[in-house]
Amino acid sequence: MKFLDLAKVYIRSGSGGNGCVSFRREKYIEYGGPNGGDGGKGGSVIVEAVEGLNTLIDFRYQQHFFAQNGQSGMGNNRTGKDGNDIILRVPAGTEILDEDEETVLADVVEVGERVVLAKGGNGGWGNLHFKSSTNQAPRRANPGQAGLDRTIWLRLKLIADAGLLGLPNAGKSTFLSVTSNARPKIADYPFTTLHPNLGVVGIDNAEFVVADIPGLIEGASEGRGLGDLFLGHVERCAVLLHLIDGTSDDVVEDYNTIINEISRYDEVLGSKPRVTVLNKIDSLLEEEVAEKIAALEQASQGKVFAMSGVAKEGVDDVLRALKSEISSNRLLVKAEEGGDDSEEDDTSWHP
Repeated sequence: MKFLDLAKVYIRSGSGGNGCVSFRREKYIEYGGPNGGDGGKGGSVIVEAVEGLNTLIDFRYQQHFFAQNGQSGMGNNRTGKDGNDIILRVPAGTEILDEDEETVLADVVEVGERVVLAKGGNGGWGNLHFKSSTNQAPRRANPGQAGLDRTIWLRLKLIADAGLLGLPNAGKSTFLSVTSNARPKIADYPFTTLHPNLGVVGIDNAEFVVADIPGLIEGASEGRGLGDLFLGHVERCAVLLHLIDGTSDDVVEDYNTIINEISRYDEVLGSKPRVTVLNKIDSLLEEEVAEKIAALEQASQGKVFAMSGVAKEGVDDVLRALKSEISSNRLLVKAEEGGDDSEEDDTSWHP
């Protein structure tokens, strides 16, 4: 399935049906009163987060969504049928933006969550509503309310627990392939990954979701390369896994390049918890590993893990560090929501 994380959509809710002008006409009843029914309501346009989707590719082939109009009222006080709603099914984590691509109208993050984007018009009143003591035979009815036309943007931000960051060829896709059931494309050249990949990772009877995005380069926050197009997919992550190519000539410069770019892109993203890892240690001597880790720990002011994704060396330690950060984030979110975390077991939760 092709990946698409931004789509422009045109929507229109249904117009309400017109009210009816009608009078009772029966044998032996000379002056039958008004009996015009009301028009039905127009259908609404609704967006719903559904399970099993992780792309907006369906909206590449259909961009126009029009709800059904309400039926006009009829004689004998019969109300017109309401128009059918139309539902836009999107992946959880989709933002709905106004036409300016900046104003956020809604953000559906839970499966089953629904938001009305355009409400259908009300049906018009039939002439029965206008009967009075001074007007026994009104010949007036209301037209239905017009539907709402609008243009919106759908922007997908994948919901993952951990996000992979690093320069091109840092080993992100290899890490995802050896720790999960995901099978991203892997090759020995930059920008092998052209779109985000998701994988479910397990460690110590716990599972969490990891997102791999294309590698970042210097200037990514200003639009260079591919990674800036997908940084939004790691905004929702609880922790960032920063992989650094151990075979690089200057690992500290590589580290600073990524940190500077994500901080320029978004301050909140730059302040997220990070697990820093020196990758590809199978290609280095022990002295080189120790030297580069010491340099990175000084630059990051924190612990740096050593790992080889290909040889699966040190992978479990990295996964446990990610799990610990994710569990802490879950407890923090629960506490902020006022939940009781006394029974929380960080080894048994699932996303």
